[in-house]
Amino acid sequence: MEQLLLLIFLPLAGAIITAFAGKSAKIISTVISVASLVLALFIAGNFIPDASTQFEANLPWIADLGIRFHAGIDGISMLVVLLTNLLIPIIILSSYKHDYKNPAAFYALILFMQTGLLLVFTAMDAFLFYIGWEAALIPIYFICAFWGGKDRIRINMKFFVYTIAGSLFMLMGIIYLYLQNPADNFDIQAFYALNLDSAQQGWIFWAFFIAFAIKMPIFPFHTWQPDTYTTAPTQGTMLLSGIMLKMGIYGVIRWLLPIVPTGVQDWSGLAMVLSIIGIVYASLIAFTQKDTKRLVAYSSIAHVGLISAGIFALNQQGMQGAMVQMLSHGINVVGLFFVLDIIFSRTKTNKIEELGGIAKAAPQLAIVFLIIVLGTVALPGTNGFIGEFLLLMGVYNYGIWTAAIAGLTIIFGAVYMLRMYQNVMLGQTNTLTINFKDIQGTEKLVLYIICALIIILGVYPKPLLHITEASVQHLLEQVNQKLTSVK
Repeated sequence: MEQLLLLIFLPLAGAIITAFAGKSAKIISTVISVASLVLALFIAGNFIPDASTQFEANLPWIADLGIRFHAGIDGISMLVVLLTNLLIPIIILSSYKHDYKNPAAFYALILFMQTGLLLVFTAMDAFLFYIGWEAALIPIYFICAFWGGKDRIRINMKFFVYTIAGSLFMLMGIIYLYLQNPADNFDIQAFYALNLDSAQQGWIFWAFFIAFAIKMPIFPFHTWQPDTYTTAPTQGTMLLSGIMLKMGIYGVIRWLLPIVPTGVQDWSGLAMVLSIIGIVYASLIAFTQKDTKRLVAYSSIAHVGLISAGIFALNQQGMQGAMVQMLSHGINVVGLFFVLDIIFSRTKTNKIEELGGIAKAAPQLAIVFLIIVLGTVALPGTNGFIGEFLLLMGVYNYGIWTAAIAGLTIIFGAVYMLRMYQNVMLGQTNTLTINFKDIQGTEKLVLYIICALIIILGVYPKPLLHITEASVQHLLEQVNQKLTSVK
């Protein structure tokens, strides 16, 4: 229990300290984030990969309403806890070349967001889950609003309205479940045990699904994403794409499937169709992009569409693939946005047509960028391959034609990502790229770490699969058992 509480609240304490640290904020936030990573690795090292909830904290909070501070880690939450604590120090290190105005507030907000994310990924109480869900939104809103680019206020307001609207639907669903719960509490196991009829499960499904679909995002709830990713500061984009969208994926797996399995079964066909449309639509839009950040933003929508399709296939291969791909996508997309940030910092442009020949001036950047691109397009031997392979296998077991269309994400992704790489890195240099400086210092450190993870997890993914296997199998057994009892 003590380890989990420390894991959740260490970043919060760090945020408070960092907020008053002045010029030392960057160093202090780095130390706190690295300490959190070490603690997360310690917990992972002592984690037993079975279906049980471990490192559990279950403390009284608001007793009159049956609300408890109930958090814990199982195989499903372990991967996203590791992802969060791995990416936060990488994101902070990636900012070292930037001189943000009011850095103390900037780094404090990142650490505060880390606490919100960890609450979401460990909550075993629906009220605590909702608190974490909203707590993670507040800092990213201010990060994008204060340090974003042109037209950031309008774009950020759209993002905020979308996510708040989705959160309100989920809140109504949580309150309804609480009122149906004879135990008068928000405990996740009590919600799992509820016997709701088909109509009740149907509207609860949509109350939760809309909130999760906006956060991921899934077509047609995606329209806030490309503009927000483009105008947000690079570290904000990394937080959104690398970790925050995983809140929606995790929510579907942890809360939606076990609570309303009949609702999921009734509506999974439509959810699958929306996921597949998102894959094809986002891929086709990515082909037309002239801005590198927008291209990667649409690429992210396509990859998340495949993850969503794997989940709604409702089989172990799809679910395992979704878990592994959450981790792989987070690593890869953070690497992509960091490389694009390095290019922008030297050339002051994201326009593909204005770049070219960078590989001649910066061979080290060219190599690490290629490794990250290959991981993104799921080349065998990289971290992206095992997740996409399992996802496609899961979708294939759901339907052959569904898998055939979903598999287009690999073909399309390879085309537009490699074409972007060719146009940006190869060819002849121009006035913007002739004096391009190669990566150095913390840029090398961050990109070497990301490339090492891409290769290591691609060559040896067994530990990731081992962590999640028992919990995923147990969750699917719960879902199937409830569906059988209803029949």
